[in-house]
Amino acid sequence: MAKGVYKRGGVWWITYAGDDGKVIRESAKTAKHKEAVARYEDKKKAIREGREPEPIKKISVYTFAQLAVEYEKWCERQRSFRSKKGFIAQLVEVFGNVQLRHISTKFLEQFQSERLMKGNKKLKVKDEWVTLPNKPATINRLMATMKHMIHKAYQWEMCSDETLKRVRQVKLLEENNRRLRYLSREECEALISKCTGHTRDIVITALNGGLRKGEILGLQWDNVDLKHGFILLDKTKNGTRREIPINDTLRGVFQGVTRRLDVPYVFFDSMTGKAYKDVKRSFHTACRQAGIRDFHFHDLRHTFASHLVMGGVDIVTVSRLLGHASLSMTLRYSHLAPQHLQKAVDVLDSALTGKPTSQLVHNQAVNE
Repeated sequence: MAKGVYKRGGVWWITYAGDDGKVIRESAKTAKHKEAVARYEDKKKAIREGREPEPIKKISVYTFAQLAVEYEKWCERQRSFRSKKGFIAQLVEVFGNVQLRHISTKFLEQFQSERLMKGNKKLKVKDEWVTLPNKPATINRLMATMKHMIHKAYQWEMCSDETLKRVRQVKLLEENNRRLRYLSREECEALISKCTGHTRDIVITALNGGLRKGEILGLQWDNVDLKHGFILLDKTKNGTRREIPINDTLRGVFQGVTRRLDVPYVFFDSMTGKAYKDVKRSFHTACRQAGIRDFHFHDLRHTFASHLVMGGVDIVTVSRLLGHASLSMTLRYSHLAPQHLQKAVDVLDSALTGKPTSQLVHNQAVNE
């Protein structure tokens, strides 16, 4: 225990000599020893430097629901606000009435376990509603939102650093992101044949541009340059600008879309003039009619990347087209291009032995 710090009842007190040499005793106004010691050290330092010590900050009692109100106002500026708003609502449902100072590591870890086992999504199977377990990735998105909310609460002086430390101690669950589902050429043709109206145009755009669903639904004509043949995205998931070349198929889609001067969006509801919010129902219907199972809209992006790699496009170029923040995110497609690995070791063999590569010998044989 630090000299000059002692406990009286349930509160810590500090004693020190003032600048006039007189002994001063005062309450540190905290039940935590660490905070009392910090207060004591600040007092001593202030006297040495001839200044007034920092006043004790008293943090008011806030609930998680109160934090959620302020946080929603703040995160409206973020690109991911729509999805984050859903995460906030789920968290408020569980933690809404809980005071921020009572949120503990154990409390959050129990929430992770319960959500992992029970889930919150329901599916109707044979006239019965079945609750589906949440995937680790979904729970991690919730926990990441929670951590950032508490981080902002600390900055806004709505909670103490102790609460922030407890929340930061919660570890994210291990995710299995190895799923790589993509369509063959025949499956792509079958899916497109079953899509109708705007869903068909949106699916073709995803297959030929590799854009995320949100990027397609929010695409505006100002982003499309048909003259020079590219799509320019200013607002992307990782905050970087991205240029996507327009091929002939995608050009045909844009040229066939009805354009209205009073509507900025490429794909919009003709009745309301607003951008489509989703194509989930029509997309799943088309997949079912085409006989395609276990396939999500985001897998169209995987299909775009997979066929580029299988067609011989290098990983760096594919990464730039996808707008990945790092090359490691694109390496998941590298196994689809074994010919590049063979070519690499052939080059090494040629460099060490002076013999032509097997590919060159094969090409010569074909020409003969």
